[in-house]
Amino acid sequence: MTGRDALLKAFDRLFDKAAHKLSVQCDEEQRTEAKQRFEERFSTLLDALKQLELRDVPEEALQGMEDAIEKLSPADLVALLASVPLVSQAQEMLRLLAYRAAEQRLLDHYIRNADDRYGGS
Repeated sequence: MTGRDALLKAFDRLFDKAAHKLSVQCDEEQRTEAKQRFEERFSTLLDALKQLELRDVPEEALQGMEDAIEKLSPADLVALLASVPLVSQAQEMLRLLAYRAAEQRLLDHYIRNADDRYGGS
């Protein structure tokens, strides 16, 4: 089993736990759509995990995640729902920061290596 397969299997189990916690009934079509959205959101990670051979996500880790789902309060759930749309915006902000930092390092490199034998320009 690849890491991708293990993560998708873990998603199924955690999806069931979350649905039970929220007392939500999902038919197979809704469940499939939710899994597809998960795969779309995490496509880069899932593609990378295709290269990793893994038996499974450790049972202790899954149990810990299920316990965390069980302990979520209504306010925690609302906070999670509110934060989901912000994730992509936050990722864009991080990319911009990384780009600016790389740009600055490049400028610093050029300045350090500038030929100043003739007084520069």
